[in-house]
Amino acid sequence: MTLVKFNNKSNALLPGFNDVFDSIFNDTFFNDRMITRVPAVNISESADFYHIELAAPGLKKQDFKINIENNQLNISVEQQNENHDRKYNKREYSYTSFVRSFTLPELADQNSISAAYEDGLLKIDVAKREEAKTVSRQIELK
Repeated sequence: MTLVKFNNKSNALLPGFNDVFDSIFNDTFFNDRMITRVPAVNISESADFYHIELAAPGLKKQDFKINIENNQLNISVEQQNENHDRKYNKREYSYTSFVRSFTLPELADQNSISAAYEDGLLKIDVAKREEAKTVSRQIELK
């Protein structure tokens, strides 16, 4: 079987055909429903910690609930919809409720976790156990 690639840039047979679909799926009605309703997350690692950064603008630190259950770190937010006098034409960061869960590595120290929320960014640092910390040494060239 051969894979035949479709060239989107070729509108020789049906000019404007792709433009119709582009305009439909780029419309705010569809676009707003296709936007993920959970905050983006960055996960990184340093010598002593695992770092989780969750972008959640417009929230307060009291809105977050962070817990550990069965080696899983759960971050949740549940807000009541506030009635505003505004009518939104477009609303992209509406995190009224969500849950993000992360399985912690076996070498994570569940008793040493810290969290801070500042400027729309939730930062969680999970300490590594001593056996997980990387040992670094210089190798001499001969």
